Amino acid sequence: MRPPLPDRRQMLALGALGAAGLARGPAALAGADKPAAPRGPRTTFQIGCMTLPWSAFPLQRALEGVKAAGYKFVAWGTTHPEGGKKNVPVLAGDAPPEQARERALRCRDLGLEPVMMFGPGPEQVDALKARIRQAQAGGVAQVLVMGSTRGNDAGTWIKNFKELGPYARDHGVLVVVKQHGGNTGTGAALAEIVGAAADPGVRISYDAGNVMDYHKIDPQPDIRKCADLVHSFCIKDHRLFPRDEDCGPGLGEIDHYRLLAPVAFTGRAMPLCCENIFAPVVPRPDRPEGIDALARRAREYLELVVAGLQT
Repeated sequence: MRPPLPDRRQMLALGALGAAGLARGPAALAGADKPAAPRGPRTTFQIGCMTLPWSAFPLQRALEGVKAAGYKFVAWGTTHPEGGKKNVPVLAGDAPPEQARERALRCRDLGLEPVMMFGPGPEQVDALKARIRQAQAGGVAQVLVMGSTRGNDAGTWIKNFKELGPYARDHGVLVVVKQHGGNTGTGAALAEIVGAAADPGVRISYDAGNVMDYHKIDPQPDIRKCADLVHSFCIKDHRLFPRDEDCGPGLGEIDHYRLLAPVAFTGRAMPLCCENIFAPVVPRPDRPEGIDALARRAREYLELVVAGLQT
């Protein structure tokens, strides 16, 4: 004799239990790392692009490419050919502040807001102070610094950041340090140094591509160790297969949804500056229009990620 069939109410209950089980299953496999409920207002992600991908072309063409790709924000970096000379700095370290103001005006005339510029290493206090003065003159919010892949003196960094932090704040500028291999190549390592410096004028610009490239570790757990200190991103992705190389966001193995989730609701303005926009394995474009197209793809991808996280 067959057991009685469940009635409609029992069927609905079984269906609800099954759905709940399916919902729990993938989360458990993924480490149950679903983003927590928002605790504050949305972060204003300023999706921008560095001029770096157009380093084979003059600065003006790089700026026009950033604009053509649909960005509103730009970061200067680092050299471009000008007047028949190769590797001319966007802004020399000893350039007068007025030149920074002129560079910024060129950007704003195109509808681009400069948000970041490269600076010297944290060991060079006087040179960094000069860069801060340039940034102030140009209205550039952040000066980006990094260490050597061969290793760095954490004690010197802490000492110098304690001096540079107040100086940067007095000039309305933020010094941000990013991972670049060696003993300062992870967010966890930078969090210890920046935390010990203990000045709000020095913060972290997270570079997930460098974390994966130099250390072959997953940046998702690493960023959670420094998320409170992250005030910008140098955006690049990385692949280990079919070739070990950096690439544009969304073309590598880094999950940008999980990467940005810990800082999606800070209430701060936070630049996301694309440093690498290129496709892995295939040759890079030799014409600027090809770079424009890849930059546009990177922007559209990041806009989708941000919209998904903050909806």
